[in-house]
Amino acid sequence: MADLRINELPITPEPVRFRAGFGQRFLVTVDAEEEFDWREPLDRHQHRVDSVPALRKFQQFCEGFGVAPVYLVDYPIATSLGAIDALRDSIAADRAEVGVQLHPWVNPPHDEEVNEFNSYAGNLPPELERAKFMALRDAIEKNFGATPRSFRCGRYGAGPNTAQILIDGGITVDTSVRSGFDYSAKGGPNYRDHPWWPYWLDREAGLLELPLTTVYWGALRRLGSFLYPRMWRVPQLRGAMAHARLLDRIPLTPEGVSIKEAIRAIDVAVAMELPVLVLSFHSPSLMVGNTPYVRDHDDLDAFYDWWRAIFAHLALRGVVSTSIGEIMDSVALA
Repeated sequence: MADLRINELPITPEPVRFRAGFGQRFLVTVDAEEEFDWREPLDRHQHRVDSVPALRKFQQFCEGFGVAPVYLVDYPIATSLGAIDALRDSIAADRAEVGVQLHPWVNPPHDEEVNEFNSYAGNLPPELERAKFMALRDAIEKNFGATPRSFRCGRYGAGPNTAQILIDGGITVDTSVRSGFDYSAKGGPNYRDHPWWPYWLDREAGLLELPLTTVYWGALRRLGSFLYPRMWRVPQLRGAMAHARLLDRIPLTPEGVSIKEAIRAIDVAVAMELPVLVLSFHSPSLMVGNTPYVRDHDDLDAFYDWWRAIFAHLALRGVVSTSIGEIMDSVALA
């Protein structure tokens, strides 16, 4: 088994090169998952899939902009007849793509204790992590009629065995890394110093990492990776630094990030010449009352307004929509 570790900083990460003319592109990724109370301990049974019908509306919305989202599907969604009905035709017509998202606590086989540590799939025994991944991948392939090529570990919880499992399962793009974030306090990975750009996990096997896009913004942004983690004990200082336009960490998501902030992040990413900007959100936010980000119908309207504004700004900056298939077809291997 190759010594590939998504959860650890590569010693010499090799950037992925793209063919001439690829330019800068963006990818919309959806963590398509069940609804559960984010404030409560994880539970194998206390969840719903009531927001599944909203996937169809979001898909139609994206199609109106010529955007093909990637739905990273976990087990409750992979086995939901409503989700299959909402997305299968669009996936078959290449108007959307399906990938894998592993929430181990709701994914068979159920051989582990449900707790915080085990919610990061990379912490599981390798045989169990592999069995859960294969059960999910096979369910997606059967129910959606497409072979998934991309993967995101739920809670960004990749581990020391995850990369080899993905290679063996035919995955070509991992997008579990959330650069600039550290989940180690609760038993998860530390991605604080991971690259912002796409890089190879195993070039020979054809597995690349496509990190979710987060950037530092402000007058001190070039020192962001050094300064920002050192302010974690004083969250008020982080807020003051952002307000003073000195330093802010901005992920590209409509969840907790304003339009103004996201536009700032896009402009930084364009200036950095990042080849692929990866945007993300959780599918329960498509329905009122499931997440802290969409509490009422005004929030839901604002959610869609965020996407309209961001699609418009990306177009203004010459950043065009892409897909997992197009990314892999555009990789320069020579």
